[in-house]
Amino acid sequence: MTPLTILVSASGAPGTAALLRSLRENGEREVRLVGTDRSAGAIGRHLCDAFHVVPPGADPGFADAMLEVCRGEEVSVVLPQSSFDLLGLAEAKERFTEQGVAAMVSSPEAIRRSNDKADSYAMLDAIGVSGPAWRRVRGGEAVAAAVHELGYPERDVCLKPVFSSGTRGFRVLSASADRREQLLTNRPGMAEALRLEDLLELLGPGDETELLVMELATGTERTIDGIAREGRIVLGHPKTREAMRAGLAMYFETLDDPWLMEVASRIVAELRLDHFFNIQLVGDHVIEVNPRISTMVYQEDLNLPWLGVKHALGAISEEGLAALQSRVRPTRRALRYFDQVEWDT
Repeated sequence: MTPLTILVSASGAPGTAALLRSLRENGEREVRLVGTDRSAGAIGRHLCDAFHVVPPGADPGFADAMLEVCRGEEVSVVLPQSSFDLLGLAEAKERFTEQGVAAMVSSPEAIRRSNDKADSYAMLDAIGVSGPAWRRVRGGEAVAAAVHELGYPERDVCLKPVFSSGTRGFRVLSASADRREQLLTNRPGMAEALRLEDLLELLGPGDETELLVMELATGTERTIDGIAREGRIVLGHPKTREAMRAGLAMYFETLDDPWLMEVASRIVAELRLDHFFNIQLVGDHVIEVNPRISTMVYQEDLNLPWLGVKHALGAISEEGLAALQSRVRPTRRALRYFDQVEWDT
């Protein structure tokens, strides 16, 4: 049988190595992996069978570049890893379909609502799912007002850009932030807590960046990963998200938690999500909705990335996926670690 060619975008993402390995070790069919990334130094260059540099996902030429890669490499399915790649792929989905390529993305509307964090929080309020208290603001004066409304300086609060991915731009505002301790004891590049006056100084008087100011949610971090079809969860499970390092979770424990699955079901239904999704909670507050694949806890008998690809290609039905739900093992653990490759130029 001819190898199945799968394109994995953003192949410099932290989860790339494990994702590519799971696709290769599917136990059913030989695959050929094509990586794309905006950076020529992405790890996908070394781990994929072919690699292409493409424009950033927000670039107007992104979809055309991806279509060209698909034509040249005879790609059957596109599996995006980055939130920034989703909208460009979704808006061009019919063009991929016409070329015989299954692009694993939800609708443009679902992606816009998910990527706009303020819109996501408004949706949570509307459907009765718990999220943090929030304010959508522009400019230093509005930021200061929102911060105080949410309890600062007695309570720590947080903020991030309205449009962002993962922990990019996320900062805690704390009146007790110690800039001297940060200078002398912390590693460079750590996301330090700021005092309000520090933030206002950074923003400056004319800054109109749209920000989301939020209650600082506390408690255990958990996520729900799964595969959806037209707003229905077909297969998935929750997990913990622990041992943070450089903004990334490094340790996970699979959970059996019907309440978390019910929360995810309501969100997936409201957005009518398709393909992979990841929903993050801190304590009992939903803080992120990601209509894409995220870090998986892999099992030898439940390869979610491969099953998602098969479903996108029509090689397994919804019923077939749902029948595998009983294989989820709450005893499963995952520990991420750093590795490296070497080469000569």
